Amino acid sequence: MGKLYVAGYGPGAVGMMTADFRACADACDIIVGYSGYIDALRPLYPGKQFFDTPMKQETDRCLAALKLAAEGETVCVVCSGDSGVYGMAGLVYELSPDFPGVEITVIPGITAACSGAAVLGAPIGHDFAVISLSDLLTDWALIEKRLCAAAMGDFCVCLYNPSSHKRADYLQKACDILLEEKSPETVCGIVRNIGRDGEAAHILTLAQLRDTRVDMFTTVFIGNTNTKIIDGKMVTPRGYRGV
Repeated sequence: MGKLYVAGYGPGAVGMMTADFRACADACDIIVGYSGYIDALRPLYPGKQFFDTPMKQETDRCLAALKLAAEGETVCVVCSGDSGVYGMAGLVYELSPDFPGVEITVIPGITAACSGAAVLGAPIGHDFAVISLSDLLTDWALIEKRLCAAAMGDFCVCLYNPSSHKRADYLQKACDILLEEKSPETVCGIVRNIGRDGEAAHILTLAQLRDTRVDMFTTVFIGNTNTKIIDGKMVTPRGYRGV
């Protein structure tokens, strides 16, 4: 039996790839992943074998990786950001009972909530919730419930997959839900192309965010009642100065 790594490579910049990810990618025989991720990694590993599938073929991709590992190969399933935050680690484990003996190791990476927060300043310095607005795998009614709960709990909120061509108004809908509990003046931030060419960030209010156009390459941050702007940065205090 071979080994199967499920590894997050971060937002894309080489400097944000962990040493464990680089060691894993160096050691494996075959790198498996979504076509877009493979295109980004191929120049870094010109001597490797690659197996890629397009979007919405995640199960086929993970099954192929498990089969290759069962045949004795050392395989790395790559994910952007972190392998366990909307990544493939969970699916690999779900499928693994059909491949007894395959050794699975999960390699963490820097997820967009962390890398995007660093660009903005310190927006998630206190309790926060990460919510994806994609309803491809989660019913919108459940997403609404989670948004309501996060707003009622005065959590900072980090939104993944905030918009797409088919979901152009989803961020607006999410903001409307949050505005039922949060002030229109709540400090928010958006970061696009984190760690890649064209990285851009902007700080704005929740009311302004509602009418802002974003895309799938954008991560959105909504503050809590204590979030403020300090020297042009979005900062959520934890309360140390009051201790």
